[in-house]
Amino acid sequence: MHSRKSGSKIAWLLIVIIVGALGCTLLNESNVQRVRTLRVLPSNPRYFTDGSGKAVYLTGSHTWSNMRDIGLTDPPPIFDFNGYLDLLQSNRHNFIRLWAWDLFKTNSITSIHDEGFYYVIHFPWPRTGPGAALDGKPKFDLSKLDQAYFDRLRQRVVEAGNRGIYVSIMLFEGWGLQASDPAWRWNGHPMHFENNINGINGDPNNDGYGIESQTLPGPTGVNAIQKAYMRKVVDTVNDLDNILYEIVNESGTYSTHWQYDFINSIKSYQSAKPKQHPVGMTYQWSNIGYSGSDAELFNSPADWISPVANLMGDGRKVVIADTDHIDAFERNPAWVWRSFLSGVNPIVMDHYNGSQWDPIRAAMGDARSYADRINLALMTPQNCQSSTGYCLSTGDSEYLIYQPNHGSFNVNLKNGTYNFEWFNPGTGTVATTGSVTVSSDSPSFSAPFSGQAVLYLKSGSLRPRRLGSRTSR
Repeated sequence: MHSRKSGSKIAWLLIVIIVGALGCTLLNESNVQRVRTLRVLPSNPRYFTDGSGKAVYLTGSHTWSNMRDIGLTDPPPIFDFNGYLDLLQSNRHNFIRLWAWDLFKTNSITSIHDEGFYYVIHFPWPRTGPGAALDGKPKFDLSKLDQAYFDRLRQRVVEAGNRGIYVSIMLFEGWGLQASDPAWRWNGHPMHFENNINGINGDPNNDGYGIESQTLPGPTGVNAIQKAYMRKVVDTVNDLDNILYEIVNESGTYSTHWQYDFINSIKSYQSAKPKQHPVGMTYQWSNIGYSGSDAELFNSPADWISPVANLMGDGRKVVIADTDHIDAFERNPAWVWRSFLSGVNPIVMDHYNGSQWDPIRAAMGDARSYADRINLALMTPQNCQSSTGYCLSTGDSEYLIYQPNHGSFNVNLKNGTYNFEWFNPGTGTVATTGSVTVSSDSPSFSAPFSGQAVLYLKSGSLRPRRLGSRTSR
């Protein structure tokens, strides 16, 4: 009798534990609904919207190992993804690129800040063998997909969504195919003919670059394998809201039509599914003579782009200005404000290696605080309205102006009374608020503190600052 009661208690305890675990999983996944699926804002295509009518401004820090663990040891250190999300959330960031690395080992690089990484793990295809790849580990079977990889992908997207963070899923990586020592460049790719059991050769001319794997029609069998992987990614995350896609990081002009085809293929594949997520195209860098211009991006079927020169764009597409393509070592908070006031969404290639990145991380959060407060859906860069050259404006009633240097400046305003707020980007605090009556076409303003300044003007009451944001302290 006692034995049966103990067994019954144990059984009930196991049921409670299992139900509790399922409940936690369901809770975590349902939290993703705090963010909603993005689409281009029709009335102001510089920005996305989530269906609320408001513009959704994207900004944040992304770093190389946030999806596939990388490092100088084998195995590489496990990336603290939750700690990374803590950092993003504390700075009010809401966007990351989730990196893909297609090369699994280098031979001659001594620092992860040089042109590569020793070890990369987590790939979409299983390493089953038979036989050893060029790194001595089992060869890839490119006819199969590794469910563990897609489980990891989904979990990371869910965890980011729980923090209100949108994720651009990078499908492929192009920089590594062209950038570095041939001894490891193509030798470390799953589509090298000695690294897979399927007879796939993504470098048919055997020049050690393998860029043919990112062309159309491409080497035999390659495009079919890539498309199967793409469809599995979409199947894995389509029901989630916090998703964008990026075809490839920094692949040269040889990839233009390959990228266009993938953009259209994702859109077509999504069209039969519950949700349609934006698809992006980023700068076409090349170390071997195939660098592109921004024209390929603006002329693409992509919903969002990351150009290298025309950062302000022309209002036709969402522009995500990324220091990865502009200057990977950019740590200047002023760049964030210049970008924001030029009508683009700035993100930073964060080396994630110290507090020297704190000022630019904070600046992105401060800019987002204002993006959430102003009527961004109705605002466009109208830089001629301010002598500083940086002004977001509705044209007649609401203005956000950035002054890069200390000194007075003029703003073209209609006569009337405006409420104002002076924000100090250096300290992250509001210095003063008040109202001013304008009776001239171009009144002069001067910040009550030295250094760079942000002035918020509105005819009518200012929208309140959000509690917990840096601008509220």
